[in-house]
Amino acid sequence: MLTHLKQHNVVAELSISDAIERLDQVQPKLLLVTSNKGVLLGTVTDGDIRRALLKHLPLDATLDQVMNPSPKTLPRQGTDAAAERLMKQYGLTGIPRLDDAGRVLDILGPAGAAPSRENAVFLMAGGFGKRLRPLTDTCPKPMLKVGDKPILETILEQFIRSGFKHFYISTCYLNEQIENYFGDGSRFNVSIQYIREDTPLGTAGAIGLLPESAKALPLLMMNGDLLTQVDFNMLLDFHLKEDADLSVAVREYQMQVPYGVVQHQHSSITEIVEKPVENYFINAGIYCISPQAAKSLSGQQAVDMPDLISTRLKAGRKVSMFPIHEYWLDIGRMSDFHQAQSDIQRFSGAA
Repeated sequence: MLTHLKQHNVVAELSISDAIERLDQVQPKLLLVTSNKGVLLGTVTDGDIRRALLKHLPLDATLDQVMNPSPKTLPRQGTDAAAERLMKQYGLTGIPRLDDAGRVLDILGPAGAAPSRENAVFLMAGGFGKRLRPLTDTCPKPMLKVGDKPILETILEQFIRSGFKHFYISTCYLNEQIENYFGDGSRFNVSIQYIREDTPLGTAGAIGLLPESAKALPLLMMNGDLLTQVDFNMLLDFHLKEDADLSVAVREYQMQVPYGVVQHQHSSITEIVEKPVENYFINAGIYCISPQAAKSLSGQQAVDMPDLISTRLKAGRKVSMFPIHEYWLDIGRMSDFHQAQSDIQRFSGAA
C-alpha cells in the first residue's frame, strides 16, 4: 500500500483550481502540503475542496485557506493494519507516514478496485427531449450518441466502474429503444430492470414504482441526460456520513448583474456596486435518497424533485447538498449536445 509521493506533494500557494486537477490524477485522493524541507504542513482531500466550495471560496484561493493543518498521520513504524483502522474510523482516503522530523516518508492507502455496492441506481430516461428536436423525434434523448455510444451507456458504464451493479431505468417516451438496447444488463455483467411510466410522473414520482428491494438501502438517482465525472462513491459516503434524508449534488453557478447595484438603507444610498458577480448553487440532477424518503412516494401521482425536497424539509428531515467540482454538463439544448461531442474526447471513461 505504499504510494509514490511526487504527484501528491504540493505547496501551500497552489490554487484550489490546480489542486482539483491534481486530485483527479492521484490515488489515493490526498494532497500533501509540505515545506521546502519536506515537512508536512497539512493535507487536502476532496472533502476539503467541497467544503471550500460551500463557502464560495474562489478557485484561485490558495491551499493554506483549505488544508487540514492537523491531519491524522502515522510514525515511521506505522503499519498497513494501523492505517486501515484509522481510515475506517475517520473516513479517510490515505494516511501519511512521517519520520521523526515530520517529513513525509510515504502514504498508506487502500488498495484494489472500487468497492462492490449493493445500493440500487435509478436512471431517469423517460423524458421527451423537446428542446433537442428534431434529433429526438425518433430517438429518446438518453439514446442520442455522444461520441460512439448513447449518453445513457456512458452513464451506466461510469456507475459500473464505481462498483454498482443493480440498476433501474425509468422509461416512457420511445421506451422500446432503450429496453431493446440494454436488455437485462447481462452483456454489462449487471442487473437492469425497467420502470415504465404509462403517464409521466415528474422527476421524482417514479421512485414510488420501484420494488421494495431497491429502496432497502440509500438509492442513487441521476438524470439520464448528464455527462459528468462525479465520484458516485464519494456522494454515497457523504450521504451516509451526513445521515441525510436526501442529498442533492449541486454545482456553483455565477451570474454577473449587468448594472450598478444600489445598496441602501431606507431611502439613503450606502453604496453602488458596479456589475457585481452573484454566486449560486444549482441542482445538478444527481441525488442520494434514503429508504424513508423513497418509501414516502406512492407512484400514483406526478412529483417533481423540488416538491419531494420541500415535503421532506417540512417533515423535519435533513436535506444535504454535495458540491461537485468535477466535469458536469446537462445536455438540454442543441448547443449542449454539440458541446458534449467536443468534450467526450477528454471525458473520463469515454473510451
